[in-house]
Amino acid sequence: MDKKKILIVDDTADTVDLLRKRFRAEGYDTAEASDGEEGLRKAREYLPDLIVLDVMMPRMNGLETCERLKAGEHTRYIPVLMLTAKGEVADKVRGLDTGADDYITKPFDYKELSARVRSLLAKREASERLAEEERSEAIEQIMDELAHEIRNPLVSIGGFARRVYESLPEGDPNKAYMEIVVQDVGRLEQMVKQLVGLKSAAVSYIEESDINGVISDSLKSFAKALEDRGVAVELSLTPDPPLVPVDRANLERAISNIIENAIEAMNGAVRVLRISSQVNGECFEMRIADTGKGIPRDKIKSVYDPFVTSKLYGPGLGLTMALSIIQSHKGSIVVESEEGAGTAFTIRIPLRGPLNRGAVKPPPQA
Repeated sequence: MDKKKILIVDDTADTVDLLRKRFRAEGYDTAEASDGEEGLRKAREYLPDLIVLDVMMPRMNGLETCERLKAGEHTRYIPVLMLTAKGEVADKVRGLDTGADDYITKPFDYKELSARVRSLLAKREASERLAEEERSEAIEQIMDELAHEIRNPLVSIGGFARRVYESLPEGDPNKAYMEIVVQDVGRLEQMVKQLVGLKSAAVSYIEESDINGVISDSLKSFAKALEDRGVAVELSLTPDPPLVPVDRANLERAISNIIENAIEAMNGAVRVLRISSQVNGECFEMRIADTGKGIPRDKIKSVYDPFVTSKLYGPGLGLTMALSIIQSHKGSIVVESEEGAGTAFTIRIPLRGPLNRGAVKPPPQA
């Protein structure tokens, strides 16, 4: 599982050293800053999951630093736990008024500090998960309405455009224009098909399945594309995997969409697709990584948005659909990327427990 990142901002070297050692011993990743100005810069670069911020510091104190963190577009939602030697109620109120999420006075008991850190991280994770689910539901509703409104007029436009194109004699200059119309209608029809597919992804038939087998089936459909583009595949699948309750068809669709994006992203000299699986706690975990062009840092949070795509054509619904399918299994999907180095998607699905099945499809007839 990815390590949570904590930024420690304190001008006392002993405190920084203590917190760094304790946090890393608990499995966190850390970065450090010795004053408010450095803390602001590190927060923008490091993008931590939580900031432990001392109040009394040179150059810029913790109160001003917190105010500026909460005013920043990329840092305003990062939880801030303030540390100070002051214990008066008025000072605590000032700290909370600047936007701090919690407050603890020095000298502190590390067990209490650790508990508050875990609580803030858990609240942030729950809030982000809820926001993502609500956003996904809203997107699905919009896509459903859009497909409904577009489908009927598009059928008419496509049908008449093809008839006009076929009726024009060769050499007619208008035939070239109609060919463009027919091609563009075809792309719109494909978009509507994907929109309908996005809606149907919420309908599930759940069965105990070997997810390694689903991964292998997904890869088979890309055998020619992988060969044509010179992409090497490195598989590292856990042996004897447990059966997991999933919709095989939907999960294969989600994995295939991620693989397709990975293949299209690899244009450099090194083209390697790495797929691995393992049991991680109560989840079955899959990782799909490529050596492609990567995703710009300012674009990575919008990769699941519909129509956000770097492709020449296509509505860019593949990752939107993948996210919807994984969420319908009460799972999670995390993307990591570095420009010029590649992108990795990590999918986690619960090994057991209730699933959000939506409307349940009947099992296939024998």
